[in-house]
Amino acid sequence: MQLDAQQVTVMLPVRDLARARDFYERALALPTGEEKPDGKVVYHCGGTEIALFPKPEGTKAEHTALSFRVDDIRSSIAELEGRGVVFADYDLPGFKTVEHVCVLGSEKAAWFNDPEGNILCLHEDIPERAT
Repeated sequence: MQLDAQQVTVMLPVRDLARARDFYERALALPTGEEKPDGKVVYHCGGTEIALFPKPEGTKAEHTALSFRVDDIRSSIAELEGRGVVFADYDLPGFKTVEHVCVLGSEKAAWFNDPEGNILCLHEDIPERAT
């Protein structure tokens, strides 16, 4: 078995499945999720799946749970803000956002939370410059 050839599913805990579904389907504009017999709702995104699963205590993660690669981070932020998504801003030593965007080496990134407390991200690869 080659794991690099297998489907990857990101598992995200949610307290309120209906509220989470509204966010993922309305604010993030993902296609309607597929309801599974075990209570999960699965979204197909590119070659990855996002599975929301009911968990009464919700999430405890303090790190980015998933990141969507986008071609233009500024226009993607504007589009999501138009649907009510609120982006985080940071001003920490060595880690500062400007208009929601932080440059981290070879990418730009912007973070937001889903209504369940999961930390999500948009990232845009920065093209390498010819030397």
